[in-house]
Amino acid sequence: MPRTSSRKGPTNSSASSNSSTVDLFRAASGRAASKELERIDQLFYSYSSDGSSMIDPEGIESLCSDLEVDHTDVRILMLAWENASRETRILHPGKMVLAQDEWRRGLKALRADTILKLKKALVDLEKEVRRPSNFADFYAYAFRYCLTEEKQKSIDIESICLLLDLVLGSQFQAQVDALIQYLKIQSDYKVINMDQWMGFYRFCNEVKFPDLSNYDPDQAWTLILDNFVDWLKSKRG
Repeated sequence: MPRTSSRKGPTNSSASSNSSTVDLFRAASGRAASKELERIDQLFYSYSSDGSSMIDPEGIESLCSDLEVDHTDVRILMLAWENASRETRILHPGKMVLAQDEWRRGLKALRADTILKLKKALVDLEKEVRRPSNFADFYAYAFRYCLTEEKQKSIDIESICLLLDLVLGSQFQAQVDALIQYLKIQSDYKVINMDQWMGFYRFCNEVKFPDLSNYDPDQAWTLILDNFVDWLKSKRG
């Protein structure tokens, strides 16, 4: 005669208890997330103008002061990149501001709802941005972030020199110093466009410096870089 199993399925009472525990956990998590968002918003309002959904340049300066970083510190640009969605990274913001929805997105990702937490998060953020998989996107975003007018496609040489040093200086100081020197003395270009800007990054990544031994002008470099290399070679005699 077959033996009957002694195992018993969950009783209605135990199933109900498990369900209640899950519901309580979800409710607690929801309350915690809501409180975190509330603190993120309060932090935003402390830097935005009354009733504004933007932190303007003056508010950004106040934020930088509280973070104890200069408003020209590259980590502020990295914070703007982190806050921006993929879509707004592709379309330039048009103004040097931080929008509330982007602020929420960025600070939630960084798990920073106080200035102290944000200050600590900037250290990890810089490491994240400097990963090769992220840096090219950030580098392109830096150019778009400085397009402050509608339909603007290029940036003046003086501003480009400052931006190059800010974004690439710590990684490629020798290349950046030489490029800035050239940009300041040449007279063929008054402004730089996105293709030229991205070419500078490619040059720093791919070309052996200072010997330039692997620079091939037939590899579709922009003309400004061909001229830059010719200038470097002429300096050596």
